[in-house]
Amino acid sequence: MPELPEVETMVRGIRAHVTHRPIGDLVACANRCKPINIKPTLARLRKRVVGKTFQAVRRLGKRVILDLSDGSSLAIEPRMTGLVLLADPPDVEHLRLRWDFDGPGQYASFWFWDRRGLGTVTLFDQAALKARFALGTFGRDALEMTADHWVESCHKSAREIKVLLLDQKTVAGIGNLYASEILHRAGIHPGVPAKSLTPDALERLTQSVQFVLNKAIEYEGSTLGDGTYRNALNQSGRYQNEHRVYMRAGEMCSVCGDEEIVRIVQAQRSTFYCPMCQPESKGSGRKSGSDRRGFKPSNRKTGR
Repeated sequence: MPELPEVETMVRGIRAHVTHRPIGDLVACANRCKPINIKPTLARLRKRVVGKTFQAVRRLGKRVILDLSDGSSLAIEPRMTGLVLLADPPDVEHLRLRWDFDGPGQYASFWFWDRRGLGTVTLFDQAALKARFALGTFGRDALEMTADHWVESCHKSAREIKVLLLDQKTVAGIGNLYASEILHRAGIHPGVPAKSLTPDALERLTQSVQFVLNKAIEYEGSTLGDGTYRNALNQSGRYQNEHRVYMRAGEMCSVCGDEEIVRIVQAQRSTFYCPMCQPESKGSGRKSGSDRRGFKPSNRKTGR
């Protein structure tokens, strides 16, 4: 589940505590779980990182990138249930890797925890990292997408806009949860072909992406009903309390108050939207019942 806001929260949570500290050891945590994908092998990875320091911690799409002092970079991809943690893991049964630090510091180690075991840990040299995440093979970060970038990406694609938002080769960082939230705030029906979006709709999309993702980062991500996602200190995110449509099928829309949230399936993923706020009109050039920013007019109830 971790998407851009959750991974950005992970990065910000560990950055100050792991940078410029010598790595004393890297060990596999004892468990009976399916092994995660580690490249190179754990033994070779250990030889490569022990004695080095993390010079920087950053995010690429939905990946945590730790740049090492020898110029290589470690990429941690959480996938469905992965977490990077400094303390108090949700349980010890799903701890996968532990990096131990030499010398003083508030935290002696940090961990990679993964309940389902779909996460990956990969070491790249500089050339390989650049090639793997070059534009064209990997999308521009969602927070770096300008209106012009959205025009370019959408106008050459006949795919439904929700499906395009999930394509990491087009735009990096948006997943199923935030795609639904972004489109609701923008007043765009998820089934509209991307290339049919009007200039006004594309402007709303640009603003909505920035608003939703930055607000979710401010709230340290979304912790859903299964409680899996946690920040680096094993605390819940808070943005789930701001969700307008995601996992709210059958509930009345909190913006228009006139229609129930509907669930459909697109590209084998659940999509949630409001038929009133997101009318199925060509190009989503207009909205019904809401103002263009996704808020109710002042003479009607706003809801949550």
